Amino acid sequence: MSTETPVQTSTQDEKRIGVCNLCEAICGLELTVRGREVVGVRGNPADPLSRGHICPKGVAIADVYADPDRLRRPVRRVGEGSGATWEEIGWDEAFDLVADNFARVIEAHGDDALGVYLGNPNAHSLGSMTHGTAMFKSFRTKNRYSATSVDQLPHQLVAHLMFGHQLFLPIPDIDRTSWFLVIGANPMASNGSLMTVPDFPQRARDLRARGGRMVVLDPRRTETAKIADEHHFVRPGTDAWVLLAMLHVLTAEASPDAAPRVASYVDGLGAVVELVADFTPERAEAVSGLAATEIRRLAGELMAADAGVVYSRIGVSAGPWGSVCQWAVNCLNILSGNLDRVGGAMFTSPAIDAVGTGLIGRGHHDAWRSRVRGLPETAGELPVSALREEIETPGEGQVRALLTVAGNPVLSTPDGSRLDGVLGDLDFMAAVDIYVNETTRHADVILPPTTALERDHYDLVFHLLAVRNTARFTPAVFAKESDQRHDWEIFREITLRTTARLSRKVPLKKRLVQRARLTASPTFLVGQLLRRGSSGVTLKKLRARPAGIDLGPLRGGQLPERLPAKGKRLDLAPDLVVKDVARLAATPVPAGDELLLIGRRHKQDCNSWMHNSERLTRGRPRHQLLMNPADLADRDITDGARVRVTSRIGSVEVEVAASDDLMPGVVSLPHGYGHARDGVLMTRSRGVAGVSINDLTDPELLDVSGNAALNGVPVAVTPAG
Repeated sequence: MSTETPVQTSTQDEKRIGVCNLCEAICGLELTVRGREVVGVRGNPADPLSRGHICPKGVAIADVYADPDRLRRPVRRVGEGSGATWEEIGWDEAFDLVADNFARVIEAHGDDALGVYLGNPNAHSLGSMTHGTAMFKSFRTKNRYSATSVDQLPHQLVAHLMFGHQLFLPIPDIDRTSWFLVIGANPMASNGSLMTVPDFPQRARDLRARGGRMVVLDPRRTETAKIADEHHFVRPGTDAWVLLAMLHVLTAEASPDAAPRVASYVDGLGAVVELVADFTPERAEAVSGLAATEIRRLAGELMAADAGVVYSRIGVSAGPWGSVCQWAVNCLNILSGNLDRVGGAMFTSPAIDAVGTGLIGRGHHDAWRSRVRGLPETAGELPVSALREEIETPGEGQVRALLTVAGNPVLSTPDGSRLDGVLGDLDFMAAVDIYVNETTRHADVILPPTTALERDHYDLVFHLLAVRNTARFTPAVFAKESDQRHDWEIFREITLRTTARLSRKVPLKKRLVQRARLTASPTFLVGQLLRRGSSGVTLKKLRARPAGIDLGPLRGGQLPERLPAKGKRLDLAPDLVVKDVARLAATPVPAGDELLLIGRRHKQDCNSWMHNSERLTRGRPRHQLLMNPADLADRDITDGARVRVTSRIGSVEVEVAASDDLMPGVVSLPHGYGHARDGVLMTRSRGVAGVSINDLTDPELLDVSGNAALNGVPVAVTPAG
């Protein structure tokens, strides 16, 4: 049942359509290839979503394909520590090594002795979406972790609680809105997140050209803040007070003719009014630094706008009150009449509806808890902040073997240095990855899949989150070599071989269904899923139009019919959120005399990787600690000096750079740096290795969802040595 696209190679320059899967923008590419070499990359102007846009990462996708650091065949670690070396082995030997050891650990210690960690790139891979989930379910372990709990877990949990599905997420209709409030998000650098919005710069210009306005609340004057009509500093971790104060204005201070009116399918308005009664703008000002007059004005502008929308992202969701914040954002959009409305917060109508078809589960919360700290799972995963303690703490259910897939938790999760220190204690570790990185260096075996240019692609997730309805199938640009394997083929072999070695036998019918599903290629499955939809889009039509098919703008008036929640009811006041707002109300006002650490992203960075791409690392270094000049002066530190940054759990030394873009009392380190471990540089990094912000972030600082609070970490900054 393989329908993979055969690709011919030629020594002449040829134009081929590609796709960038490095971030959520999913930009269409037009590549010039010569044989098996990419000699040119540009944005595809015929793509109905990205419209020819391309960012530096899109051009650098050719660097990943040609990277001499990239693994192409399985390798086995020989030796220990910094003196370890890697030797290539055959695929069958590698698969058997993984299956033998996974089965050995499970048989000896139980299902939960195997831990699994999934990195961000899994959502960007068709094969991982279609086949990876089957592999993970086959293990039956409760020790599942992913990058979700350092990123977007509050959004998914709140969507599950309010709308009935973890990925039924309202998307800002940026192409038609007239008032856009952005909180803790930087789409100029990210190209959108949980809002697939390629070419955000042009869309922001279009917003202004039609008389609209964009307002940004952020403790840093980000790239997005610099092009906004307004930017206001807000102290990290206090966004919840600001958002609840805006809700207070809407519910307690609005005139009768401007009072919120909710649709007949919405429950819980009275509970919301009661919850926010004491969250006045004055109280928010004392905590956040944003003036009460500004809070009232922003709430009034939202209510008065022809079409307005509030949008928040990782600066808020990776904070101590991420779930309360995302709940408040949804409430603001609902109570202002902007949910399911043109120009407001809307829902996509994808050709493959992963929500409506049940392809992705609804989600759940607190079905089980972690063994050591008792942290609740969400959507089948435990908070990754618990991974280190689950490895190092003896007892029944201790993680003794680990599989990481396209992930680098040593750099991307809290207290990464201590996690780094315990990975070597595992009985066995395997990784599906194209690099030896700060995490996979501990693996006994690494199985490298093909890259984006060598496999067919369809975005099952990001068409679901896009600001316009489109569909696009992208055939592989290059055929894989005979000794390469796609990720879905790796997942198939690990699953089938491990299952066969376990004494617990799966019933024959279930085994046959599992084998059939794992044997069918992702491309075949996409064709089947498209047939189940109502868009009229087929794989044949997509092959005929590789730039993509435009299905039109987001459509309003879809609720309540499309609500996944039982009874088609929208719950404004879920119990979990109600309790957390009460907890927030009882929380003492945060002290304003300590420095708070926040992260940052750059357009040239791709989380913890691609720092060995010369085209992305050229120019001025980006690894420094940014700090307000007044805070430097208070500590007698000069611009460019080397400083020590210390939190409760660790310290790092790094160069500091003065920046008026930082709110006083706030410092910033970029996410994804810190490539030197034990004095060894993991890749041929052409930029400065820098330090990892997650050697400072605290695994005990969590949102109620279990998401790590990576922003707003108390730190001290002193001159180094």
